[in-house]
Amino acid sequence: MYKHRKITSFISGLALLGAVSMSASAQSGPYVVGTLFPMSGPNAEAGSIYTNAVQLAFDHIKEDKLLKGNVEIKSADSLGTPQGGAIGMSRLTSVDKAVYTLVGFTGVSKAAAPIGQRAKAMMINGGAVGPDLASLSPYFWNIIPLANQEVKFLIPWLSENNIKKISVIYVDDALGQGILQELKKGLPETGGTVTSAYSVPPDLQQFSSIIAKLRSDQPDAIYIASPNISQIGHIIKQVRDGGIKHQLLTYGAANFPSISKLPESEGLIFTSQGADWKSDQPIMKRFVESWREKFKTEPTTYGLNYYNGGLLFGYLAKGLEEAGKPVTGDTLVEELKRVGKFDLAGGEATFHDGTVTAAMQINKITNGVTEKIK
Repeated sequence: MYKHRKITSFISGLALLGAVSMSASAQSGPYVVGTLFPMSGPNAEAGSIYTNAVQLAFDHIKEDKLLKGNVEIKSADSLGTPQGGAIGMSRLTSVDKAVYTLVGFTGVSKAAAPIGQRAKAMMINGGAVGPDLASLSPYFWNIIPLANQEVKFLIPWLSENNIKKISVIYVDDALGQGILQELKKGLPETGGTVTSAYSVPPDLQQFSSIIAKLRSDQPDAIYIASPNISQIGHIIKQVRDGGIKHQLLTYGAANFPSISKLPESEGLIFTSQGADWKSDQPIMKRFVESWREKFKTEPTTYGLNYYNGGLLFGYLAKGLEEAGKPVTGDTLVEELKRVGKFDLAGGEATFHDGTVTAAMQINKITNGVTEKIK
């Protein structure tokens, strides 16, 4: 009996030692960070910008020797679709073992969130703005103001500029519904109203019937709420080609070159998080200068978001290293909640309840260049 207990104790000790060794081995390897972006399809432009931004952030983290451990980036092509998001997130968590994944697009985020939660992997969204993204999962956090926050910020400006009657062209998804409901709720408080609203499928490219109705609606402005960058461009072009001169409005999706460089986008007003490219804040200045030098293009707010998403991992992992804790999805979320506020490119960001509170601004496109007007 005594001999049996000794053998059992010995085996248990070996098992415990093995578990500790496995844990230490896993932690001594690189920190795996995933990216789940559309690298092909109609939104590949976005995926390219997001990827460049993440890589730039980790280049800076490495240059600064911020972390003791190495970072390995694993990428999956979401195709910008829910199915692609589910397949990509499954691979990132089960095969690549990513503890922290940067995601984009509302449908992709919704498909990825439950998979990430089951794997206890932290997820950061810097591109999708559907209001319901605030409560997807305890592991899912937004580093971008959501659409309802952007609309709330826009409404007082509309009133100040006597823009009262708004027509809305929207895709009937969480993003479009969220924007439409926020406009219906907020405009009457300042004497405005939604005069008409037209739902469109996400892949529609011809809008002649809606444009005919807009002529008779005679709104002061037309708000475009679509998650599809190329679709926004089609709407803008066809509205202007149809002879409609009314003010055009949208959210931060306009801050892609394929939108801002359209001649028909002249005068377009859109909201975004605060992004002063002339700022002397050291983190922002480094981002802007490095982006221009490396990619030979102007930075965008979406690039800024994903750069900050990369930096955020660095700050969280550094805090965990200093505390002697392993870097896992659980500990990363705990560290985010513990610290709460972070100095990122563009200013301080405060995280709470899955969302971020950060500065916002209103922009106008003039001669293909985005200018802050408020």
